[in-house]
Amino acid sequence: MEFTDFVAARGRALYRYGYVLTGNAEDAADLTQEALMRLGDAWPRVRRREDPEGYVRTTMARLHISVWRRLHRERLVATVPEAAYTEERLGDDVGLWNELKRLPPKQRAVLVLRYYEDLSDQEIADLLGVSRGTVRSQAARALDKLRIRAAALEGERV
Repeated sequence: MEFTDFVAARGRALYRYGYVLTGNAEDAADLTQEALMRLGDAWPRVRRREDPEGYVRTTMARLHISVWRRLHRERLVATVPEAAYTEERLGDDVGLWNELKRLPPKQRAVLVLRYYEDLSDQEIADLLGVSRGTVRSQAARALDKLRIRAAALEGERV
């Protein structure tokens, strides 16, 4: 498979993955583009391993982590995007993805890697460059925030 064929076949899926990591369409596009540029440079070596998508996803996760390590907080914007991003595959889980967007980037990344990518705590720790305990504590904090928010929403409906 050639690089252009890979990008044509998997580009949209990688963009969706970037969106789940970043929670923002523009950042997802930048993240995907940067990761694909790095893949293009390493294509001959990565192609031989027969897992270019794994390489790109790992690169995307690491790039995302390095960005929020530098910024230490989410970037606020003055204007609202013209149109909302919708993911056809999400179905009834749109509310869950919206709640994930409210989490801090580190917690969101841990949950995405754990539940969306189905990685173990040790794999997530290795990928993010943190300890296994940090992964577990970030996941617990994120899940607590989601539970509290779900309870609050449930209370509003009653």
